[in-house]
Amino acid sequence: MVTSFNVPRLVIAAPSSGSGKTTVATGLMAAFSERGLAVSPHKAGPDYIDPGYHALATGRPGRNLDAFMCGPELVAPLFAHGAAGCDLAVVEGVMGLYDGAAGRGELASTAQVAKLLRAPVVLVVDASSQSRSVAALVHGFASFDPQVRLGGVILNKVGSDRHEVMLREALEEAGMPVLGVLRRAPQVATPSRHLGLVPVAERHTDALASVSALAAQVRAGCDLDALMALARTAPPLDCEAWSPATALTRGRDRASAPPASGGSSPGNGAEPADPTGALGGPVVAVAGGAAFTFSYAEHTELLTAAGAEVVTFDPLRDEALPPGTAGLVIGGGFPEMYAPELSANEPLRAAVAAFAAAGGPVAAECAGLLYLGRSLDGKPMCGVLDADARMSDRLTLGYREAVAVSDSALARAGTRLRGHEFHRTVIEPGAGAAPAWGFTHPERRVEGFVQQGVHASYLHTHWAAEPSVARRFTEAAAARR
Repeated sequence: MVTSFNVPRLVIAAPSSGSGKTTVATGLMAAFSERGLAVSPHKAGPDYIDPGYHALATGRPGRNLDAFMCGPELVAPLFAHGAAGCDLAVVEGVMGLYDGAAGRGELASTAQVAKLLRAPVVLVVDASSQSRSVAALVHGFASFDPQVRLGGVILNKVGSDRHEVMLREALEEAGMPVLGVLRRAPQVATPSRHLGLVPVAERHTDALASVSALAAQVRAGCDLDALMALARTAPPLDCEAWSPATALTRGRDRASAPPASGGSSPGNGAEPADPTGALGGPVVAVAGGAAFTFSYAEHTELLTAAGAEVVTFDPLRDEALPPGTAGLVIGGGFPEMYAPELSANEPLRAAVAAFAAAGGPVAAECAGLLYLGRSLDGKPMCGVLDADARMSDRLTLGYREAVAVSDSALARAGTRLRGHEFHRTVIEPGAGAAPAWGFTHPERRVEGFVQQGVHASYLHTHWAAEPSVARRFTEAAAARR
């Protein structure tokens, strides 16, 4: 049922990456949360790391809004799901305001998300090497797409009082409100490495201090009242909030049934059959801890709605899988940073190998793929796959269009999904005798491994785009009990 959904909201964008979006967005989330507001945190695009800082700032799950992986039609419903009952929503953009999927126009850009959410945009500008030119820059971004409503600017990395005066005068001439001015503050810088910021789970105490410092910086330099007033100008959204239970009944069913020619058909609206029975669902163990930090909140919600009992375990510390494990999900993260520790946990490696050898359903993405291999940078891993992984100098990054090549615990052959690759490792061979995916765009190749109950691949996917993946996996787990 379509309803009118209204929550004050802002999209935090920038002319380019590195301008300070994460600093401002996370600082705003924390500063407004300190005022006692329930703040809903969101991130445009596929990034896993920034939402961890958002969650730390707000106490709520950081959620992604990705128009490529989930489709533009799901952006507003997923937003409404996350923001339900909140006083304010803050959406951190991706790259530059108008940058999206390569060769696809505005698709998956921050601008598209802002338009789909009917949300005002605040532009974060790195002003460290300009003065009056800032007005020309901001004017260009404000006029490029008339459907994008630029509500004001936050100036970042301002060098001095005199510098601030020159910037404000230029923007006043251009008629653009200045909603904040932040000085250079290296003390709140967050450490980075080869794939971006260091995740919260790896530096929780220091991350708390960083978020607190960001809140103080934003509180001192930004007009929070003016920003809240701008957020309240966002009009109501006419959409139905996404819910995992409804998604499982209405979602496309290509993962659980043979693909139909001509596309998908709507569900019949009936309640989904509970594959687990009324006495409790199968235990699905989900890898967590410092080495496996990449996860979309909706995956766990879909598994739970499908009837699974989701239990988190840490491959760095736990020497056994959770009791009763009937399904195993090993998502993305940084196993290359913890290869010695993962390798040293021989009891768990043996348990994972035994579970897979017995035909247990395993869904592994990126870091999970590496963990299931024979070795990682020379360190023994689980040995489920006859493949060896190592770090490389080459960054593999980008959206992918994929089709399932082999029947698996996740999907039937022919199921089409969009996903994202993001890694600096290589695995040899790159595909098994039964590959997981065939990429159809932007390049054509097969990738990943399907053997017995294992589905392992570099491809990150968002299950909200194909909810029957969660149902199929839960059914496979239930069959193992």
